[in-house]
Amino acid sequence: MHYEFDVAVLGGGPGGYECAIRCAQLGLRTALVEARELGGTCLNRGCIPTKALLHGAELYAEAKAGGDFGLITDGLTLNYPRLAAYKDDKVMKLRTGIEALEKGHGVEVVRGFGRLVGPNAMDVAGRRLTYDKLILATGSEPSKPPVPGMETAHTSDDVLSATNMPSGAVIIGGGVIGIEFATLLACLGRKVTVIEMMPDILPGCIPEITGKLKALLKKQGVEFILGAKVVEVVKGRAVRFEKDGVTDERQSATVIVCAGRRPMTADCGLETIGLATDRRGYIEVDDHLRTAVKDVYAIGDITGKIQLAHVASAQGMVAAANCAGKDETMRYDRVPSCIYTSPEIAWVGMTEDAAKAAGHEVAVGSFNVAANGRSLVMNEAVGLIKLISDRVDGRVLGCQIMAPRATDMIAEIAAVLELGGTVEQLSRVIHPHPTVSEIIGEAAHDVEGLSVNAMPRK
Repeated sequence: MHYEFDVAVLGGGPGGYECAIRCAQLGLRTALVEARELGGTCLNRGCIPTKALLHGAELYAEAKAGGDFGLITDGLTLNYPRLAAYKDDKVMKLRTGIEALEKGHGVEVVRGFGRLVGPNAMDVAGRRLTYDKLILATGSEPSKPPVPGMETAHTSDDVLSATNMPSGAVIIGGGVIGIEFATLLACLGRKVTVIEMMPDILPGCIPEITGKLKALLKKQGVEFILGAKVVEVVKGRAVRFEKDGVTDERQSATVIVCAGRRPMTADCGLETIGLATDRRGYIEVDDHLRTAVKDVYAIGDITGKIQLAHVASAQGMVAAANCAGKDETMRYDRVPSCIYTSPEIAWVGMTEDAAKAAGHEVAVGSFNVAANGRSLVMNEAVGLIKLISDRVDGRVLGCQIMAPRATDMIAEIAAVLELGGTVEQLSRVIHPHPTVSEIIGEAAHDVEGLSVNAMPRK
């Protein structure tokens, strides 16, 4: 049977738009279907706008504390509408770039909500598309827990689209999104309360780092209420919660809910091709990104794996390759995680506890950021690196970093993991001086107690 396209990609987020380009590069006639802006949540309502706002807020906070650098900033103010406009400008530039990339690679972008109408067919704004293979990349949206009054709380979408910043906020959720918003507001001098159900913030992050981050944010006026269950949101201005059997309340100018994201798999016609989701709406895939239906793949947040833009992009590359007849698989044990706090936090691979639980005889190297020259002249003295390795064969197993530019540096460790590198090999890498990246070499040397810029172990 003749189809109009070899591949149709449903969803133009970071996974979908890159997947469509790779399909075209591999010689496949490709359609990319998107109802909203290309770039998806990451570009338009997530990663990029958040980082643009955080960059402006951090510059403001640094300038306010610039006396040590000889900066006279008396009377310094921040024009938030102008910062919001800066954010929108950068988003627009990147979005325009994506549109040009799709066109340049020969991908046909079809605008409108795509609904599957049976095997190998989809309706989009009155047009019937036919295709041999389908890649689902419909993404996710902010989730609101079923709590009375929760409909009055703002989501991350609301915050990032606002042209003014509230005078303060109660944030429900101490995960990555909640803590990045807490950082943003705290840098702008707003009063913030973070309410988290779990015993600590940032699941997956080691206590040595979360402890330092909480201490820094507390100095900026952030209050943490951990191990608390939210029972009601009152008119978008207050949160009632239970902690240790006692009911309490916090009030502020606004309430922001950062309680995770849910997959956008409803109403796109999955039932017409016999594809079911789990009870939470996720689509099950194998390591090739294949679903239970032949020639139908799924990538990104809807797979229920790791909800990160770079994971969606990597999945897109694998799905595209397999649509072109190759045999590629995904691995999730080498995915870096990044948090854009101040200082930044990043990790990849195993923690010390996870490595021990997996049966490794563990050797650990660490280094304090306060002993790094570049960090010190940047007035960034809080942070650390922790390098996890196998004592028997020397392989690097994981790394956790809290430092300036941690999100850039973690890629070095991800590359070492991908290549099966050892601590000895990493210790031979010459890191330029003065850079923050020198802490990686110091941690590698410290595995054997040989860091020359750290005091001897006792």
